Amino acid sequence: MEKVLEVTGLTKSYKKFTALNEFNMTIEKGAIYGFVGKNGAGKTTLIRVICGLQNPTKGEYRLFGRSYKDKKDILTERRRMGAIVESPALFMDMTAVDNMKQQYLNLGLPSYEGIEELLSLVGLADTGRKKVKNFSLGMRQRLGIAVALCGNPDFVILDEPINGLDPQGIIEIRELILKLNREHGITVLISSHILGELSKLATHYGFIEGGKMIKEMTAKELEEACRKSVRMKVSDTKVLARIMEHLAVEYKIIDDNTADVYTAMNFSDLAMEFAREKCNIITMEERDEDLESFFMSLVGGTRNV
Repeated sequence: MEKVLEVTGLTKSYKKFTALNEFNMTIEKGAIYGFVGKNGAGKTTLIRVICGLQNPTKGEYRLFGRSYKDKKDILTERRRMGAIVESPALFMDMTAVDNMKQQYLNLGLPSYEGIEELLSLVGLADTGRKKVKNFSLGMRQRLGIAVALCGNPDFVILDEPINGLDPQGIIEIRELILKLNREHGITVLISSHILGELSKLATHYGFIEGGKMIKEMTAKELEEACRKSVRMKVSDTKVLARIMEHLAVEYKIIDDNTADVYTAMNFSDLAMEFAREKCNIITMEERDEDLESFFMSLVGGTRNV
């Protein structure tokens, strides 16, 4: 699979503070990559480095296979990328169309062809002479995405795109991101601390804490990790495996004494089965994690992401 972004051992330090510490990340073409971390974990710093707004202290990153150290080539590859960093950079006293024209000029595009189509794509085709300062927050976010789409990028980076939006605004941004990915083939990196919403979008995840990537995984792997189960500690998991196979129950062995069992079972019946096989049940614990719980189990602490 083609890699859109590959980050290896990236460090960004500011005097005595290290924002990114030997950071690694891989984003494959076609992914919606949910970049998860608490405020201050290093998400925006990474985005600023990738966008060329800051230089790394050490390490490497590649866009579409090109190293950032190849100055000429990386500028070419960055033209295949659009981004909203922290908040959309919009001209408040200008209309949506005029904001788009300004971005076309910034990119050196030869004509204004495609502006109306982009505004229609993000649901802003009928704003007329209305100035951006009179837009709702959701409308500004959608205009910011339209600006990021100027130049027909293959890769779009969105830093906290639903922060502060009302439920309707969140739905509109979600549907837009899915449309960009599924119908236009755009790879998307979404940085967010609103984990419940990310779970409705992402195909892949990266979890950052203290400037380090602590885990990368697919949506399927995360679903498996968050799946409802009963964690059993027993005297012998070989016996447990035999019992579960006899009962046609799905299970996963963790170690010699621990397994996750993926079904609701009657404890009395289960205890009888184990007693018959002379295997002791030491503990049983029901597990049902959501994305926030899973994140906190990775980094420790309280649910304040």
